[in-house]
Amino acid sequence: MATHKDWLPGNHEALYNMALQTWSYLSIPENHIRMGFTVDSPGWTWLHTVFVPALNTEKKAFEEWINPDMRTPSVAAAFFEAEKMFIPIYRMLYTGFLKSSPLVTDDDLIAMGLPQRQRKHRRASIPRKSPGATTDTSHIRRVKVHFFSGDSAHRRGMPRGVRGAEMRWGVFDSLQDISFDRMDRFTSCICTPFVMDFSDEQRNKIFCFCIRWESTSGGKGPFGPMLNTIIP
Repeated sequence: MATHKDWLPGNHEALYNMALQTWSYLSIPENHIRMGFTVDSPGWTWLHTVFVPALNTEKKAFEEWINPDMRTPSVAAAFFEAEKMFIPIYRMLYTGFLKSSPLVTDDDLIAMGLPQRQRKHRRASIPRKSPGATTDTSHIRRVKVHFFSGDSAHRRGMPRGVRGAEMRWGVFDSLQDISFDRMDRFTSCICTPFVMDFSDEQRNKIFCFCIRWESTSGGKGPFGPMLNTIIP
């Protein structure tokens, strides 16, 4: 049997067992009706005139082929032909009548031995605006940088799709030394505030920083303005 790069097993016996599991669940009258295969509906007609006959042929051929005492060249040829005919019909049952039907749940698919639907996840957008920020220098050798969404420090939370913020920063001796390129240190934080601890030697120097949002998908927004404060 050819190897399939999808949900179909690449093994004769595994494929056969999966098909039996599918039909065992689907053939229960309550399931039959609930999933839309009502008598004389197009789905019911296809199921009983196309799928069931193909499954019965596959079942008979497999049970002869799986027995070593019966596995003659003609039996093997008949099985391979039956399986070749059955595979596209089984695929159609899954993709055309089950996976695409709003009447069939993921729990139904699992019970039938079939894969669940793959849900598409939207890539989180990168915020266009940078965070607002305030500093707290009430403790010696420590600067807390509170960041927030919008223009008000009283507004809590982060924009949708954001996992935290990244701060670019540096410590300088004077205002004349400050430049964006010389702020070569980076720190990330998943919740406000950034807590920055410094040494005694760094007291009274200038702590300069700017902040940007980081999205849950790894994207990064623009840095905000450069802000600074004296290290207490």
